Amino acid sequence: MNRDRPGARRVVFTPVDTLARVDAVVRRLGDAIDLGLLADGEQLPGESDLAAQLGVSTVTLREALMALRQRGLVTTRRGRGGGSFVTVPDGPAEDRLLARLSDWSTEELRDLADHWAAVSGAAARLAAQRTEPEDLQQLQRSLGELMEAKDSGARSRIFGRFHVELAAAAQSARLTREEVTLQTEVGALLRLVLCEDGHLKDTADRHHAVISAVHDGADDRARALAEQCVQASMARLIELRLGSADSARGPCPKEGPDGQQSPSRKHRIGGT
Repeated sequence: MNRDRPGARRVVFTPVDTLARVDAVVRRLGDAIDLGLLADGEQLPGESDLAAQLGVSTVTLREALMALRQRGLVTTRRGRGGGSFVTVPDGPAEDRLLARLSDWSTEELRDLADHWAAVSGAAARLAAQRTEPEDLQQLQRSLGELMEAKDSGARSRIFGRFHVELAAAAQSARLTREEVTLQTEVGALLRLVLCEDGHLKDTADRHHAVISAVHDGADDRARALAEQCVQASMARLIELRLGSADSARGPCPKEGPDGQQSPSRKHRIGGT
């Protein structure tokens, strides 16, 4: 399930290229925690090293760490053996993710959707041109795992991994790195929409269509389908951000420790 984990972890500590640097650091590290790329209790690099890796000043980093502490995602200890440590809060991740989603403006989400769709579309087009049919086993395996995944966390990781593998099938190192970077930005938020069984089925159908187009060498169709796959999930996320999502369907029900939806709302989500 975590074959791409080492590469994804490396991207967590690459430079942040945005003007809102405090917010960017908070999003980067917060999403990495929710994606499981940074484990509960894991010690972060020292402030000077972490600031250098992220390409920000130590003042910016300290402000970001303060915000993360206020959210309960980081604990700082003083003295020998001290430092900043990852803390995964108790309670449902959904609540944290909804709060995280509110930090994004709809304009930012739309811009991100356009960028991500362009990257995945380009990857699918190149994969259709360059990949042999027998080289699609990774994508097929991820599709099978997506259909079987029960909890939203696993679904969001597999969704992201599919698009990373699609870029790898395109034989493009740059597109692959960009896909991994995008997962650290928005991957965790997709838990909020992939917990919907109806949307999961639509997503699996879209992934299957992308694989078929790549297999057939239909590069323009593969590009369009990959773009639609990303845009559909991002559009649902934007609806949630706007508060215009169907009140009978969302936000998703909280999940129990086994990843199953709570009985009180499961019938409303799974009955589509």
